[in-house]
Amino acid sequence: MTAPRSTSRSPGWGSEAAELSFSLFLWVPFTIAAASAQVVRNGAQAGLTRTIGTLGATQVRFVFGLPFALLFVAAALALTDQPLPEVSSAALGWAGAGEVCQILGTAAMLVVMNQRAFGVAYAYIKTEPAIVAVMGVILLGDLLGPLAWAAVGVVTAGVLIASARPGEYAKLLSEGRMIAWGVGAGALFGLSAIAFRGAIGVLEGGDFLIRALTVLAISLTIQTALLGLWLGLRDRAAFVGSLKVWRTSLGVGFLGAFASACWFTAFALTPAANVRTLGLIEMPLAALLARGLTGKAPSRHEMAGMAVVMAGVALLLYASA
Repeated sequence: MTAPRSTSRSPGWGSEAAELSFSLFLWVPFTIAAASAQVVRNGAQAGLTRTIGTLGATQVRFVFGLPFALLFVAAALALTDQPLPEVSSAALGWAGAGEVCQILGTAAMLVVMNQRAFGVAYAYIKTEPAIVAVMGVILLGDLLGPLAWAAVGVVTAGVLIASARPGEYAKLLSEGRMIAWGVGAGALFGLSAIAFRGAIGVLEGGDFLIRALTVLAISLTIQTALLGLWLGLRDRAAFVGSLKVWRTSLGVGFLGAFASACWFTAFALTPAANVRTLGLIEMPLAALLARGLTGKAPSRHEMAGMAVVMAGVALLLYASA
């Protein structure tokens, strides 16, 4: 795979200064929209899990999301009157690497969650922003300023505080095998974000939105094909089950495609570490949704951790500005 070109500026938006100012701001609302849609999608997907099982609910995100991704591309092409970018072997290589890392990351995440409580597992896995920051420098040459690096560290600390009770910190540091699986899952998810940004960067033609949506369509096509083959060989009942609840499946598919479209567009505008760090606003959003649905208030350590996360997010936004 060839190194991607810089994606910090987007062609077709006027002068270089205007492009830079516009892109520096625009990734923020796209990331917030992505995190918000993802929280709602996760809630809907959890409901499907109880109905059609884990694998059935998982494939809904891809199989029912692909048609919406294709519609997003068609709408963007029609509205902007731009040609479809030329898809090179390098773009396919980056996108394929992103999909493989995402699948392996999901498998590693399930290993951790089967062995540990959700909160502790989340603490391991959400070391992702720090890993993304380092990998972005190594693989794509993405450079972060000192304040952005500090924001990554603050947000990661907030996740650890929110995810584990004070008495569990010793376990977090002593469980070598679980640390390896959890951090490995976070690293794989981080690498998938880096790879998707890389795929967007090597596409030729089109502005940042067209390139992002094109990579999304490519990625969901690969995922749908891989998972469709697996279901066809191992679990046809899961796919049939999703068809029986097609209304809910369509909703989950749309939310998944919309969230991914926003994530990918943000990747096209700024280093993936910025996106993944700001994306952790999903924590307080998910807590608010859970409280509205169950009436259960977050614990003290969860509230403290979320406050630290939001402080890190504020620092990141200040650094970006």
